[in-house]
Amino acid sequence: MSHEVAFHNARIVTANAVFEGSLAIDEGLIVDIQEGHGQAGIDLDGDYLIPGLVELHTDHLENHYRPRPGVFWDPMAALQAHDGQIAASGITTVFDAVRIGSDIDLPDMGVHVGRLVDAIRTARDDDRLRVDHLIHLRCELPSHDVLEHFEAYANHPVTRMASVMDHTPGQRQFTSMEAYKQFYKTKMGSTPEEAEGYLNDRLAEQIKYSAVHRQAISRRAAELGLVLASHDDATIAQVEESVRDGVRIAEFPTTLEAAAASHDAGLAILMGAPNVVRGKSHSGNISATDLVRAGLLDVLSSDYVPFALLQAAFVLPERIDSITLPQALKTVTLNPAHAAGLDDRGEIAIGKRADLVRVQLIRGMPVVRGVWRQGKRVS
Repeated sequence: MSHEVAFHNARIVTANAVFEGSLAIDEGLIVDIQEGHGQAGIDLDGDYLIPGLVELHTDHLENHYRPRPGVFWDPMAALQAHDGQIAASGITTVFDAVRIGSDIDLPDMGVHVGRLVDAIRTARDDDRLRVDHLIHLRCELPSHDVLEHFEAYANHPVTRMASVMDHTPGQRQFTSMEAYKQFYKTKMGSTPEEAEGYLNDRLAEQIKYSAVHRQAISRRAAELGLVLASHDDATIAQVEESVRDGVRIAEFPTTLEAAAASHDAGLAILMGAPNVVRGKSHSGNISATDLVRAGLLDVLSSDYVPFALLQAAFVLPERIDSITLPQALKTVTLNPAHAAGLDDRGEIAIGKRADLVRVQLIRGMPVVRGVWRQGKRVS
């Protein structure tokens, strides 16, 4: 029987096993998987064939759009450059995290959000993109206009996810005031007086806006059927608040205590793949690898380095004896797909989308040799 696309001599990684075999695709779906040495189709020469990666939280589009302070690139060109890098990293589904809510750094954030969201919608309609792009609204709760931005962009088919964040100094991601000052030192001014004024302004905004915005966004997300994530929960009380608000994904819990409480509450725990690759958090919080050892990590996100997603999946089995390659790859494929309500992808199985990546290992480093989205080669 002939098929639209077929592979043989592949090292196929399913949700539970790795084996030599062949695979066939028709109408964008996986229709046949066989163990052993088939003769038909593209010879993968023993390379891995894995599911396309599913990315739930990457800020990388914003890095292309604003490559330097004060420099804003054409949003469509930025999106296409981002799309190319995402595809070359083996990611076939990406939730572009668009920050909403103005601040001192970007007082006209609504303008920039509009440009990025319009670019994603238009590019999808024009079939310009290699991978499947969806929108994740990152809601900065202490911002005065975050609710206005949320209402403008939440009710659209491309928007599938929202996260509630509060980067106020002295809590969550930055329980250490010194860590906050180091991370945001370029925004705080050059004198002690300027820094003190900056910190006081941030605390005043948090008191005025954060709680009321969180309640409104959580309620509206439930009405729209958006997947809701929390960001940087640090205490059991914060996890309990997330559960009450209908949160499904705990992004970047900063302590073992918060991660354990999130796990017990049935939330999917998401951590950064760069944290795994580096072996530590960039802001001094808990190591993602420690959470894996404790059985408290479900999903990895590339966050600010797209290739880190694939790299981390191959690093984990080397560092932790109890983790197999299929288990590690589930954190970047099947688990994020399920957490986001995308049950048609994320694994190599009959009837699933043929989102596939050919990977070769060279001196322990994964190299992407080919990417297919719904059976069509895109990289």
